[in-house]
Amino acid sequence: MPPDPKIADSAPNAPQLTPYDEQHAVTYMRLLDAEADNADWREVARIVLGIDPTLDLDRARRTFESHLARAKWAARHGFRHLLQRGWPNSEE
Repeated sequence: MPPDPKIADSAPNAPQLTPYDEQHAVTYMRLLDAEADNADWREVARIVLGIDPTLDLDRARRTFESHLARAKWAARHGFRHLLQRGWPNSEE
């Protein structure tokens, strides 16, 4: 997996994990940790997603909300599938 995979403006909305989800598992965990710490979404967008809300507030907010929603879905449903089939081999 790339160390810092590119962040799309919208996270997937598929009913199963996608390659994008697998590449962004660490991003999703960081978003969930930030939410648990009540971090300001603007700071999270800047640090975790690499989007400066002072330059593009609407995009930063949409991207943050999309990825946080997907992170919550993955935590509740998606990673069960990942654990059942195993983590992808990064050497492939």
